[in-house]
This record gives sequence, C-alpha cells and structure tokens, in this order.
Amino acid sequence: MNRNTMEPVHILLVEDNEGDVILTQEAFEESKIKTQISVAKNGAEALDFLFQRGEFSAAARPDLILLDINIPVYNGHEVLRTIKSDESLKKIPVIMLTTSSHQKDINQAYEHHANSYVTKPIEMEDFLKAILKIEEFWLQLSKLAD
Repeated sequence: MNRNTMEPVHILLVEDNEGDVILTQEAFEESKIKTQISVAKNGAEALDFLFQRGEFSAAARPDLILLDINIPVYNGHEVLRTIKSDESLKKIPVIMLTTSSHQKDINQAYEHHANSYVTKPIEMEDFLKAILKIEEFWLQLSKLAD
C-alpha cells in the first residue's frame, strides 16, 4: 500500500475499555501519519465489521488491526483465528494490544499468526509511547499489503 498519498491509514481498534479507546485515539492524533480509527467494542462487532455484515455493511477494510484479548462475546484469540483463516482478511496485520503478559496468551497469539504482541503499559505516558512505537514501526517502516 502506498502511504505517500494523503489517504489516511485505516485502523480497526477492537477494545471494550473506553479509557484505552480514548488514549489510543489521542496517541494516533499525535502521530505523523494521518489515521482513521474505527472501534469495535467486542469480538462479534469486530467480525461483523471485517465481514461487512449488518450495521457494518458499508465498512471499509482496515489496513491494520489492534486487537485486545479480553473482549466480550468472542475473545481476541477467537477473532484472530477467524481473521487469519480467511483468505480475504489474513494479510491484514493484527497486533495484539492487551493487558495480558501471560506466556500462554503470547504463544497462542503467535500460533494463530498474530503479527505482533504488545502488552499495554499501565502508566498513561508509557501507553502513549507504546502506541507511537506501533505507529512508527507498522505505519512508517513496514509496508502494508493491498
């Protein structure tokens, strides 16, 4: 994907914690890259968004997915498995952005082809720094698939 255009990078944030949603949005507002952030509050909403079902029938395909593990309906592992087993979705980078630092969760995420695993820092300033590092690596350094 050519990021030299003025078209914003579309990020799907799958997160049920409103505070984390706001912090993530604020961090991306500080970034050098123009972004559009869509939010799904649970696993079912995320899958409806990605498969353009129901109220999300007109949803645009995201360039990047930030996925929490501990979300209602379907957890992040279930959503990740569905994304990475679908031909039309599997090229979208999925970054697990979660409070869990359990090795079991980390291993399971990579077994289901997560592109990265980031444990959410507790301090607000560290959280903002982590989001900016994600932005720097995934949106500036890496090339995203079409």
